[in-house]
Amino acid sequence: MITSILLLSLTLVFPATYFYAKRNPQFGSRPQKKDVLRYSRSPQWKDGQFLNSSVTTMDVNLWSMPGLLGEFIKGRRRRVPVSPLLVQRLNTKDFAEGSEPKFVWYGHSVVLFRVGGRNILVDPMFGDDASPIGPMRTRRFSENTLGLIDSLPDLDLVLLTHDHYDHLDYESIVRIKEKTKAFWVALGTARHLLRWGVPQGMITEFDWWEEKELNELRIIFTPSRHFSGRGLFDRAKSLWGGWVILSDEIRIYWSGDGGYDDHFKRIGQKYGPFDWGFIECGQYNERWHQIHLLPEEAIRAARDSRVSLAIPVHWAAFSLSLHPWDEPAERFSESASREDQSASYPRLGRVVRQGMEPTEHWWRS
Repeated sequence: MITSILLLSLTLVFPATYFYAKRNPQFGSRPQKKDVLRYSRSPQWKDGQFLNSSVTTMDVNLWSMPGLLGEFIKGRRRRVPVSPLLVQRLNTKDFAEGSEPKFVWYGHSVVLFRVGGRNILVDPMFGDDASPIGPMRTRRFSENTLGLIDSLPDLDLVLLTHDHYDHLDYESIVRIKEKTKAFWVALGTARHLLRWGVPQGMITEFDWWEEKELNELRIIFTPSRHFSGRGLFDRAKSLWGGWVILSDEIRIYWSGDGGYDDHFKRIGQKYGPFDWGFIECGQYNERWHQIHLLPEEAIRAARDSRVSLAIPVHWAAFSLSLHPWDEPAERFSESASREDQSASYPRLGRVVRQGMEPTEHWWRS
């Protein structure tokens, strides 16, 4: 969120940022005419951009910008942990042992799955800064996380939900592409990967409800209520969404970023019930309530989508809003208890096996 605000500020104050954007690979690539022609065939494309199923707005404009930036600058102490959050380095041998499904959460929206003997990584943002092109930085709560890529196993698949900086990171992709067999991504995201050296043959783009099989796994790209864009002129020029992973042994729902809407019920009816539901919970604010779930809404979304065990993600890595760093987990936990929703709270970097999901509120200690 803060990256988008800073980009707008840069656009208004420094026209030269256009040339900076063209030279800096972190921005990715702007769509070409051939890309726009392809996007226009999507049911989600209208009037030159991708749209949500429901009208979606943000209460952020030129007049509110100075005050909002001031709020971001002030009161930072509670928005970051007192000391860096430790992330355990992966033991690949331990991760490969046993046939049961398992996962590792690395903070924010980075998760490594092992399902059906396949290694699948979602939104591999291991970088140390979620605002890599702005005058202000959004530093990660953990240190040296790019180095964690070296400990990852070879990857059968990388899934990308959308192209925001806190989900798609240039340095991470450069490091990870050599150990990855395939990238399945939201429609419009391929152009960034191509600029960063990922071969065209490794990339498959998905529109909402499109699916593909990876051996015995069935994987579907699902709707969410959000937006996209990395540069000054590519807002909503790529799609956003979540993922469903289905196998004989487990059913997984990854919500992706986005506010509350009726798509959660549709996904639950079509593909649920789910054993694991990874639900976005963090970086919310009333000003952009329609594009990020409040923690209480995250529990509602989990119930709508027929999730058995809900796991909050999109927190514990960056301060992209004004709430305390641990508030998402606290409010999620309280709401889960009130609504009788089972939930799990994995530690960063720990291997979690199906049937052994942790419930400890680790952030309190």
